[in-house]
Amino acid sequence: MEISVGILTISDRCSKGEREDSSGRFICDYLPKIEGKVVRYKIIPDDPEEIQKTLIDWADNDRLELILTTGGTGFSPRDWTSLSTKKVLDKEAPGISEMLRAEGAKFTKMSYLSQGAAGVRKDSFIVNLPGSLKGVKEGLDILKPLLIHILELIKGRDPH
Repeated sequence: MEISVGILTISDRCSKGEREDSSGRFICDYLPKIEGKVVRYKIIPDDPEEIQKTLIDWADNDRLELILTTGGTGFSPRDWTSLSTKKVLDKEAPGISEMLRAEGAKFTKMSYLSQGAAGVRKDSFIVNLPGSLKGVKEGLDILKPLLIHILELIKGRDPH
């Protein structure tokens, strides 16, 4: 089963070309470990309307199975990722966000500063990962064992 994936990097500096998108590129390289294929990849600024518009388009029109965002999950005035994501979700998955923070805290207590959200829109599973490369690596490793089961549940293919 190949998973269709969208990778959305949310960063003012990356969108202006002032910084390389190492986190988004890492996600691209990681996808074979979860049988994922990049269908959409985009870098946008920390803008609530643009975040929401992209998530809605990828879930509703492209019907991506998995949408991973990186960046914009902290407390700075321009961090809008989690709030924007929550506005477009049909169902929130707070346990996933809590798990990412708690497991991430085993590596660094800074994990608890992430406001990242997760949930479902249509048939898409959306997860906010931090902007740091280290946070993305840890988050993907934490998420990996549950991902196929989550996607099967969303599609109604799980017998439960």
